[in-house]
Amino acid sequence: MLQRASAAITASRHARLERPRGLTRAAILAALAAILVGVFLLALLLGSVTIPLHEVLMVLTGGEASRDAWSNIILKVRLPKAVTAALAGAALSAAGLLMQTLFRNPLADPFALGISSGASLGVALIVLSAGSTSGALLAGFGLVGDIAITAAASAGAALVMLLALGAARRVSGSVTLLLLGLMFGYISSALVTLLMHTALPERIQAYTNWTFGSFAGVSLGQMPTFAVCIGIGLLLAAATVKALNALLLGENYARSLGVNMRQARTLIVLASAILAGTVTAFCGPVGFIGIAVPHICRGVLRTADHRVLLPAALICGALAALIAALIAEMPGSRTVLPLNAITALIGAPVVIWIVLNGRTQRASFGESG
Repeated sequence: MLQRASAAITASRHARLERPRGLTRAAILAALAAILVGVFLLALLLGSVTIPLHEVLMVLTGGEASRDAWSNIILKVRLPKAVTAALAGAALSAAGLLMQTLFRNPLADPFALGISSGASLGVALIVLSAGSTSGALLAGFGLVGDIAITAAASAGAALVMLLALGAARRVSGSVTLLLLGLMFGYISSALVTLLMHTALPERIQAYTNWTFGSFAGVSLGQMPTFAVCIGIGLLLAAATVKALNALLLGENYARSLGVNMRQARTLIVLASAILAGTVTAFCGPVGFIGIAVPHICRGVLRTADHRVLLPAALICGALAALIAALIAEMPGSRTVLPLNAITALIGAPVVIWIVLNGRTQRASFGESG
């Protein structure tokens, strides 16, 4: 009886301590969401031509801008690009969070299973194939080229995803699965290197441009497919939250809580593969966001609870992608910088600062906060 009373008192104290902390985290998430809305509007305002805010709001609410060109720029160029960046950033961040927890490795990213390499191989087979008329056609891209590249990247990512899912069902340990994923990636990268060795210079340049990453390649017609695939991946990711929290203390602990590890691993791999594969197929191999944003979320929120981290990763991932896209556009100029270079240059110092301050270590793998 005394022990029960003591436990009840301890639980009551813990609840009182957790409530303000929960409110603080909710406030942080609300602030991040507000910033996200502001940056999204900035992505519609800024570019080679600056459009006034009231004109943007007029177009978004179904009205017409004072200049027809502004309406076309907002609806056909900037809005699809901003939505693509937000969805891609959220997807990559969620996939990175899942991979880091599954493998208990802070360096794991959405492409740890070789998904990006598989997509790259699919594109390389189309763009770099020697003696192929399609290679010459796609060297200049265009609408047909964009569709073909997206299809090829999707096929390559799907192939590696199926291999990863098959491995997830057969192997018993996450480390073994990670090793197999790395091998899939090495094999795909090796085949790409062989194709580049025999390809014409202009085709190598076309392939290299694709590897820079871009959020501008998703048209209005492709947007429903892109959004639905991302949505399915995020729903699957949300279904893994309980298993992810259990995995923080190791697979044996998760099993003791009744988690079916093979089923959980398969679901986590499937969600990550869909998210990473979709983004790579439509936007190219966009790097850094998936590995960095989960660490930023852990450092800011000081928790490893995936009920908090997953929505935070979605918001912060979308925010990071939009900021990177804005900087790459160089507002006021017609110059467009490589997206992957921007994501690395901006995000790496932030992660270094967080790691050096010890926040990630205190609120990372193994502490649920």
